[in-house]
Amino acid sequence: MRSHLLNDLTTEGYRRSVTEGVERVATQLAAAEGPFTGVTVDALTARLDRVDLDRPLGEITAALDELEEVYLRDAVYFHHPRYLAHLNCPVVIPALVGEAVLSAVNSSLDTWDQSAGGTLIERRIVDWTTERIGFGPGADGVFTSGGSQSNLQALLLAREEALPGGADPASLARLRTFASEASHFSVRKSAKLLGLSPDAVVTIPVDSDHRLHTVALAHELERCTRDGLVPMAVVATAGTTDFGSIDPLPEIAELCARHGTWLHVDAAYGCGLLVSPRRRDLLSGVERADSVTVDFHKSFFQPVSSSAVLVRDGATLRHATYHADYLNPRRARQEGIPNQVDKSLQTTRRFDALKLWLTLRTMGADGIGALFDEVCDLAWQGWRLLAGDPRFEVVVEPRLSTLVFRYLPPVVTDPAEIDRANRAARSALFASGDAVVAGTKVLGRHYLKFTLLNPETTVDDIAAVLDLIAAHAEQYLGESLDRAS
Repeated sequence: MRSHLLNDLTTEGYRRSVTEGVERVATQLAAAEGPFTGVTVDALTARLDRVDLDRPLGEITAALDELEEVYLRDAVYFHHPRYLAHLNCPVVIPALVGEAVLSAVNSSLDTWDQSAGGTLIERRIVDWTTERIGFGPGADGVFTSGGSQSNLQALLLAREEALPGGADPASLARLRTFASEASHFSVRKSAKLLGLSPDAVVTIPVDSDHRLHTVALAHELERCTRDGLVPMAVVATAGTTDFGSIDPLPEIAELCARHGTWLHVDAAYGCGLLVSPRRRDLLSGVERADSVTVDFHKSFFQPVSSSAVLVRDGATLRHATYHADYLNPRRARQEGIPNQVDKSLQTTRRFDALKLWLTLRTMGADGIGALFDEVCDLAWQGWRLLAGDPRFEVVVEPRLSTLVFRYLPPVVTDPAEIDRANRAARSALFASGDAVVAGTKVLGRHYLKFTLLNPETTVDDIAAVLDLIAAHAEQYLGESLDRAS
């Protein structure tokens, strides 16, 4: 069994095995005719149920043969230009090289004596990102598992800053966080995890562009103070999940400054604007935030996971620091030895910064930003296509790269039946494997959503998928009419 360990004696086997795995993936990518095969849950479950995990196959070729049957053949492939559903991007090759390197070396980014150069590379990437945001020299941050963890850590820091005397139950009950109705669900989940009261998150309505309404926010902040409560944080979103909307950051920053409230900007999606050659101004005001979430695995074309939480004042990260003699001895801090565990909610942690490092060193920031600009341009082209197509209703002009719309039957007026037709079209499209689109709700009604993150997707792809959606919806309505008669 030692022959399976990666060490100086097994490097040839490592090369052969990894190369064979890469070849299998490359073959599947080249052969994929759509983003999905349409395999059913029952069919795939039956295949997996036949696998006996207590009877190993003995060698990697057999294991890869089996993997093709239970995973690779029927995976959902984000690289395909007709994958238009969620915030999953195709990934750039330099980042995949980084993934292979970091997995093999297996550095853990909690302490210097487990990572050395890895620690310094992560710190450089953090510094580079805070400079792009516009933070000053005192800024800092740390990589996380994703936007939800980044938001959780940011709100932890906000909680501790709001309660310098300690987080006793009575004090926790007085804390309030403000976020728009379009903010990410992790804001509410974080409040619960942080021990805040059930009504701790105050929902702020959005305007016609689905951005946080600043007049309503000002009113709620004033009421909070008047009621003897503590405005712990405002969460502004730079790129909402459905609409890509960017809250009015300068105005929100002014309100936070007036009330002494922590401003967190959730830029998990919109962080691609940090490297956009043409749209950086959409993030104006982000430099006034106290903390920012970025998900490089959304709009920097990085593999999951690659996220970070950045703070304007690095000293606030002390709220995540816990001492353990075997990890972060005080002597090490006195000697200037950097231990990233002092900043993180995690202990063992992947060297995810390496992927972005190799991407920047190969493509450059402008190269990444140009790709993001391409998908934003594509969204505008798609919006014009939808706006001119009488079969569809499109909700709002795109801010980043999402489009929310629905099929409108020419003769059906019942809102519930229209909802059913759109849901049926989405399900049928997914079952066919021809394309994958997302769904959401607007004012209680069912809509469809394109999330455009693939520069290889074209307007022709969008038009073809719209035709498929219309055809599936019409088929459902025809069958529904037959059933009724």
